Amino acid sequence: MQTTATPRKTKTMTNPSEYWQPLQTVIKKGKEMYGSAFNITEDDQPTVLKLLYWFLEDKQQAAAHNICLQKGLLLCGPIGCGKTALMQVMRSLCRPEWRFLVIPCHRLALDFALEGHAVVERYTTQPVNSKSKPLTICFDDLGFEPNTAHYGNNCNIMSQILPLRYELFLECGTLTHLTTNLNALEIEERYGNRIRSRMRQMFNIIAFPKNSTDKRK
Repeated sequence: MQTTATPRKTKTMTNPSEYWQPLQTVIKKGKEMYGSAFNITEDDQPTVLKLLYWFLEDKQQAAAHNICLQKGLLLCGPIGCGKTALMQVMRSLCRPEWRFLVIPCHRLALDFALEGHAVVERYTTQPVNSKSKPLTICFDDLGFEPNTAHYGNNCNIMSQILPLRYELFLECGTLTHLTTNLNALEIEERYGNRIRSRMRQMFNIIAFPKNSTDKRK
C-alpha cells in the first residue's frame, strides 16, 4: 500500500567531497550544543553521512545507499554512541518545515501511568503542523520504556503508539523517527512480528558500528 505523501523536494550533490562542509557544520553545531568534546570519528562518518543524505534530501546519494526520502529514520547503535545527540543536532539544522519533536520513550511510559490513553492520542493525532497534519516525532530510546499501568490497565506505550503512527504514515505520509539500542530480533521479541514488519515499511534503518563511541566524550 502506498502513502499519499507529497514527494519531498530533492537535490543532488554529484561530488561526495561536497559533504565535507555539511559534516563540519554538524560537528560545529554539536560542539555548541554538547561542548567541545563532541566529535564524529572516522568510523562513524559513513553513518552520519547517511543521515545527511536524508536531511539534505539528496536523491542521488540516497538512492545509492538504499535510503527512501519518503520514510522516516530508525537510528540504532550501542549505548552511548550519540544517537540522541545527533538527532537533536540534525533537528536544529534542518529546514523549519522538517523540524520534529524529540520525545523520550521512558517519559511516555511515565505519562501513561498518570494520564492513561490520552497520552497515546497526544502523540498520534493531536499535535499538528501548519497544514493541520500530524507532526513528525522522534521517539527516543525505543525499548527503554517500562511497561506501566493506569488504573489497572497494563500497557507498553510504544506498542500502542507505533501502529497508529503506521496508519498515519499510510494515510497522509506522516513521518516518524526512532532511536534505539535494540537490534531487529530484540525489537521483534519486545513488540512482536507485526510491529517489526510495519517498521520495515516506515523506516530507513541506519546503524552505527558496534564499536562506536559517545560523540559527547
